[in-house]
Amino acid sequence: MRRATIKFLSFSKLTPISRNLTTQICSTLGSTDQSSCTHLSSCSNSKGLLFSPPKTHQFQKTPSRNFNTQVEIPPNLPSRQRKIKERSQIEDDFEAAKTAEDMLEAFKEMEANFNERDLGLACLKIGLKLDQEGEEPEKVLSYAIRALAVFDSENQVSLPVAMTLQLLGSTSYCLKKFNDALGYLNRANKVLLRLEEEGNFRPEDVKPILYAVQFELANTKTAMGRREEALENLRRSVEIKEFLLGGDRKEVGNAYRDLAEACVAILNFKEGLPCCLKALELHTKLLGDNSVEVAHDRRLLGVIYTGMEQYQKALEQNQLSQKVLKNWGRSSDLLRAEIDAANMHIALGRFDSAINTLKGVVQQTEKDSENRALIFITMAKALVSQDKFADAKRCLEIASGILDKKEKSKPLEASEAYMEISMQYETMNEFETAISLLKRAQALLEKLPQEQHSEGSVSARIGWLLLLTGKVTQAIPYLESAAETLKESFGPKHFGVGYIYNNLGAAYLELERYQSAAQMFAVAKDIMDVSLGPHHVDSIEACQNLSKAYAAMESYALAIEFQQKAVDAWSGHGKNAEDELREACGILDQLKVKALGGSSKLFPIKALPLPQNSNPTRSLQPNHSPNTRTRQ
Repeated sequence: MRRATIKFLSFSKLTPISRNLTTQICSTLGSTDQSSCTHLSSCSNSKGLLFSPPKTHQFQKTPSRNFNTQVEIPPNLPSRQRKIKERSQIEDDFEAAKTAEDMLEAFKEMEANFNERDLGLACLKIGLKLDQEGEEPEKVLSYAIRALAVFDSENQVSLPVAMTLQLLGSTSYCLKKFNDALGYLNRANKVLLRLEEEGNFRPEDVKPILYAVQFELANTKTAMGRREEALENLRRSVEIKEFLLGGDRKEVGNAYRDLAEACVAILNFKEGLPCCLKALELHTKLLGDNSVEVAHDRRLLGVIYTGMEQYQKALEQNQLSQKVLKNWGRSSDLLRAEIDAANMHIALGRFDSAINTLKGVVQQTEKDSENRALIFITMAKALVSQDKFADAKRCLEIASGILDKKEKSKPLEASEAYMEISMQYETMNEFETAISLLKRAQALLEKLPQEQHSEGSVSARIGWLLLLTGKVTQAIPYLESAAETLKESFGPKHFGVGYIYNNLGAAYLELERYQSAAQMFAVAKDIMDVSLGPHHVDSIEACQNLSKAYAAMESYALAIEFQQKAVDAWSGHGKNAEDELREACGILDQLKVKALGGSSKLFPIKALPLPQNSNPTRSLQPNHSPNTRTRQ
């Protein structure tokens, strides 16, 4: 995400936010047309925007004057009046400063003539100016901290306090001090919400600052791997942006597309779809069908439809996007769109079409380029689907050779490609190679805190493969780590967390830790019922696994209860699940026999991998989807 900062503040004697604030807000929001922000220009003169400085701020109480006029101090004034005039002159010199360097020079005089508690607003202005001119973040931070100390000493709840906290949060984010940034921004948010509740300011006065705070909260939480929480802040920032700029704006369309991308990143395709459609609607209305923005919207829409397994719709959007990108000569974007299209052909079973597409575009890439690696990975996927394993391996070896050289310069892209290569080896039943590649990806992701969610997914996949190959004790630490990481990133009720708990249950059951297994399966079932619905095939599997855990503990009444729920759920799937229903009924009959003291061997527990979406392009494509299911 981009960084949003409030780089504005101008001081008169009553220190209102000046008319320049309007321009700066529009710049922060991404608007290039000042007419769209005319309703904000009233901020310049509104009494509701006065900062209401405390009485001790004497330099803010003198009447407003022409800032460009130097005040001459008559020599015959009494000493008290002379001191007031001198302070006023110093203040005027500070106000007249145009650059950070001039401001700092004038500020030296202020420090010599004012108490520290009188300098809070001046420190804030310097901090904002330094930030605007791109000075070192540490220098910005020092003045912002000094300003906050003054405000805190007087228990102020005001716009300057909120702006100072936002500046501190934004600067801490740049310094990668994410916990500090989160603390400052959360506090700024509380101040602004309180100001809104008190009703002393119009929404147009508070919301520009609130927009920056919400946007920075989204940035910070994303950097900390807390994607689910970040999405809520980003959603709020989009709402504020639309309020400030109005609905029919290109920038609002871009914001909705950013929100859709964020939804896709956490595999929330259902919510991402209307956001992307909104972006497409706005951009089409304002820019026409043949604009680059519309092409980007359609490409993202293709990704979303792919995640929803609506591959034909995805391909249609992709083709429309390609047409526009060709017209505009956007070769790099076009290449990625063509790789996307090849993946869609693979999903539709059109393997030859996918390979022909890839053969056509591989000639357009440089020998050691990232795009060339992605093309060979996608080609390998098509070949694996045709059981042409030897040819697929040659493609994967070429891709791996390119990626070896990209690990330092592009660790994220390399890690994502390793994950995809791992999946192809997994499909070919070469599990040791698949695990080795996943560990390489994990080592790269560990150095990228903002990719905590991806690291958790990789850890979960390693755990599942170790479990699949009988290395149960090795699997458990990976699964436990993945569960904690993904809970923090996506929340405790995300379907991916449910899969991990199911696999932990399978591992504990294998080790005859039946009580622990039952606890894990119960958690998995609860999560999947909420996130996927009780009739989703994997929710039913979790229910059956819980039944088997209770059976292992010889708690047959509970085992029969949960197995009966599984039977009822399979019954609702009709002819498409006849085999599953027959198997579930067989297990139920065996449980009833055992409950009566008979002997019967139950079917084995099924471990569930996180479902994966196999597009290797680092476009927006997720690593797994709730709508796909991998069965053993």
